[in-house]
Amino acid sequence: MRRWRLWLPLAAFAALLAVVGFRVGKPEAPLPSPLVGKPLPAFSLPLLEGEGRLNSADFAGRAVLVNVFGSWCVACVEEHPVLLEAARSAEIVGIAWRDKPEDTRAWLAKRGNPYRAVGVDADSRAVLDLGVTGAPETFVVGPDGRVAFKLTGVMTPEIWRDRIRPLLESLK
Repeated sequence: MRRWRLWLPLAAFAALLAVVGFRVGKPEAPLPSPLVGKPLPAFSLPLLEGEGRLNSADFAGRAVLVNVFGSWCVACVEEHPVLLEAARSAEIVGIAWRDKPEDTRAWLAKRGNPYRAVGVDADSRAVLDLGVTGAPETFVVGPDGRVAFKLTGVMTPEIWRDRIRPLLESLK
């Protein structure tokens, strides 16, 4: 009877490892967003470069990707090459979230800049209205100003090729 008690923690640990092992590498189901099909929440952010502001109202009449990122975001580094490729055929605007402008500038200078414009959201007001839970997050906004798709997490080459690029082409 005592032996059984000694093996119980090991058996529980093995069961936990088995559950984790079956989940590793499996794609996550997309998180539902209450914004899909609704107008993009209005925001007006100071531009990272130059005078003026990045206004959500300025996107009207064209399909745009809105990408939330930060120089502190490890996953954003993984996503960045895909954004550079996407910028060849899509208009992308960025929202630098909880970042110092000098850190954002240095990060983009080092990795390349796929953004037509970058707004600085140091106090998180815009991302809260967008329902952002973490960076990176990307929104596909149609010419009608409505959110057509929201991606929570890293945009992979497959997601760009199979989901987002075809969606943008259908919105043009």
